[in-house]
Amino acid sequence: MVVALTAATLFATCSFAYAQSSVLVFGDSLSAGYGLARGDGWVALMQERLAENDADVKVVNASVSGETSAGGRGRLDAALERHDPDVVILELGANDGLRALPIAKMKTNLGAMIDASRASGAKVLLLGMRIPTNYGKRYADNFHQAFVSLAKETDVAFVPFFLDPIARDRSNFQDDGVHPNADAQPAILDEVWPALAPLLSADLEMPAAS
Repeated sequence: MVVALTAATLFATCSFAYAQSSVLVFGDSLSAGYGLARGDGWVALMQERLAENDADVKVVNASVSGETSAGGRGRLDAALERHDPDVVILELGANDGLRALPIAKMKTNLGAMIDASRASGAKVLLLGMRIPTNYGKRYADNFHQAFVSLAKETDVAFVPFFLDPIARDRSNFQDDGVHPNADAQPAILDEVWPALAPLLSADLEMPAAS
């Protein structure tokens, strides 16, 4: 009887220690895989890489094409309740910039989503964005600075510009010139991965240098 109880206790302990983690990717078309075949987007590639690392991590992609920070803020609570993630990757704001919406409001919305994610028990990775200077250099600079300031103020994990490896080469984009193509997706994942890995309870390999 003592042996049986001990074995049961050990089994319960091991099950708890290796409980599956989950990542909620909460973004717009850049994460939803707009214009790509299923499985080609960087989020799908992230799930594959986690599996290759034998990491028991489930990735939920709750990204919606065209989403603004206000739209994301309105639906985040339901997503957090439904998926109960350990990590939230927050990738919103690009559509605010493309529509020249108020930067201060975008920052407030993103800040509220960071607070809500943390209140649910999740760690947060914020993905920063830039917009072209044809929106006006001052607006473009202030837009990006909003992400930088927010990351510093909230002390979240942060990638300053997650399209940085591909942004300067037109061949990395689809015909619309806005959405990255399939060939560019691995480089996007490589940019996100070093910031994500420390947030997960797993021994994850870093990508080889490009």
